[in-house]
Amino acid sequence: MNYLNPIHTEKRQCQDCYKCVRNCPVKAIKVEGACAMILPESCILCGNCVAVCPNGAKKIRDDVHRARQLMVMRSKVIVSLAPSFVAAFSGVRPAQMIAAIKRLGFHGVSETALGAQHVSAHVASLLAGPEKRILVSSACPTVVSYLQKHRSADAKRITPVLSPLLTHCKLLRSVFGPEIGIVFFGPCIAKKAEADGHPDLLDVALTFEDLFYWFEQEKIDPKAIQETADDHFIPECATDGAIYPVDGGMIAGIKANCGVNDAAFMTFSGLSAIEKAIEGLDHLELDRSLMLELLACEGGCVNGPAMGEWTKVRGATVAKRYQVLRHSQYSTEEVPRKPVFAIDADFTAKPVNLPQFTEDQIRVALSKVGKFAHTDELNCGGCGYDSCRAFAGAMLNNMAERSMCVTYMRQLAHKKADALIQKMPSAVVIVDAQLKIVECNAAFVRLFAPGASNSLPAQMEGAELANLVPFHRVFAGVLRSGEDIVDRDLQYRETILHVSIFNVEKHVLVGGIIQDITKPAVQKEQVIRKAREVIQKNLSTVQQIAYLLGENAAESEITLNSIIESFSLRGIDEETRSGGNKEKQCDQLNKNNLGSNLPVNEPPKFPPGGGDWRQRYRR
Repeated sequence: MNYLNPIHTEKRQCQDCYKCVRNCPVKAIKVEGACAMILPESCILCGNCVAVCPNGAKKIRDDVHRARQLMVMRSKVIVSLAPSFVAAFSGVRPAQMIAAIKRLGFHGVSETALGAQHVSAHVASLLAGPEKRILVSSACPTVVSYLQKHRSADAKRITPVLSPLLTHCKLLRSVFGPEIGIVFFGPCIAKKAEADGHPDLLDVALTFEDLFYWFEQEKIDPKAIQETADDHFIPECATDGAIYPVDGGMIAGIKANCGVNDAAFMTFSGLSAIEKAIEGLDHLELDRSLMLELLACEGGCVNGPAMGEWTKVRGATVAKRYQVLRHSQYSTEEVPRKPVFAIDADFTAKPVNLPQFTEDQIRVALSKVGKFAHTDELNCGGCGYDSCRAFAGAMLNNMAERSMCVTYMRQLAHKKADALIQKMPSAVVIVDAQLKIVECNAAFVRLFAPGASNSLPAQMEGAELANLVPFHRVFAGVLRSGEDIVDRDLQYRETILHVSIFNVEKHVLVGGIIQDITKPAVQKEQVIRKAREVIQKNLSTVQQIAYLLGENAAESEITLNSIIESFSLRGIDEETRSGGNKEKQCDQLNKNNLGSNLPVNEPPKFPPGGGDWRQRYRR
């Protein structure tokens, strides 16, 4: 996994659901070893995979530690706060938010919207020029990345100016000095890529979720803070730039405060809507310039992927937009606003070159998942791709695996189970709750329907078990109780059947394995099995007898030894009381234990091999 990328996958949490593949608009995900990994070279950081992952396997890179370190290294660190904060932290007054952020250790807070206002002025000057052209806003880094990587022909239309965030960073450094540190807080994951690509302007990009948890760690409640006169935005408050978080906000700012009304303006939000909207732009005949405000998130930045836990109702777009509009204001002091400093930028196309495959290659790939004709291509989308052909291309590009095809895996599992059932020598049957046959094998047909021996097992599907098997009540009992019956012998006509009935799905499906043990081959098998059982029982009995004998012998030995030692010690005590010396005591001990026929002063003679006399005696 690539922890350097703003989004990465925790392998242990990825659960083969492929929801990220289905919801990725550019299919920037490679499935390898049943784990869906992000491809940084194709990813546009829209955050869809993070939002839809049911197990939280898609993680946003945590950069809070970098912000903390920056505050230690720099004497003055300023926050660039995205204007959508009024929607993310509903009920918190701007001054309260500023005070809360300053309590984290920041020098001050400035509105990113200030940069947006400068961007509007520059775009207005481009639209006022004599050339009639189509311009696409550079405000959304996800859209910029999408055009650069996946619509390279349209990348040339991106306005050649820095984004509002980077413009704001340039403004802050011009006012407070180039040595300051800048940390951004907003709802966008793609801003992290902007920080990675422009470390000279932006030091760290964090999300509103990061800010929310940072407040929690420091036990700061912005709603409970009493703001002071010093809690205000620096160097000044923004005006029309504060409406950038809603779709159409940039266009409204250009029209109202930049004096451009003779151009055509359109706004689209949501990547699927954008993809459809920009088709065929090269064939559009223009009589005036066209400005396209494109935002990757539906409804604008107020629905960004990292708005945070404080947004209680994520789908309430109207409520969030209203919060932004209420906070913003328009200035009439300077109309039209003029560009103050240069914010030129270059958005060169960075196309992702995916190989193109021939029809024959696609057909070969499709055949590997059981699709041999066009009618086999269901295009169900279970794999995450819009069509079977797109999935085949992903397999050829080593971005997908055969196991991702749900229909193929289901058919494969069914074929394996069916082959196993049909090849079993025993009769196998599966019945439903009404005791109707769901599946059986040829051995079952031969055993219970000999008159229909020419019938295929598939033709028995739906037949009543009671019409074929006299002991059908045993199946009914297992269905009712949910308890399996294993190894039961039943009389059937002139044979004896060895039956095991088990639950496939409790109270719904029951299976049975039935074996005619009167057949020679089965008899041989039964004899061998019974012989093994007898041998095992005999071994168990012998082991138990040996254990009991060993225990008996050990107890007897302990008892005898205690008697011997007791008598030996009694003899020594008597000799001691009668005034005998140590030599006599030792002689007496030898006599008691080795026999009285040894000479008194002669040491005991042990049998060949030596050793302790008690050991030899025991033998």
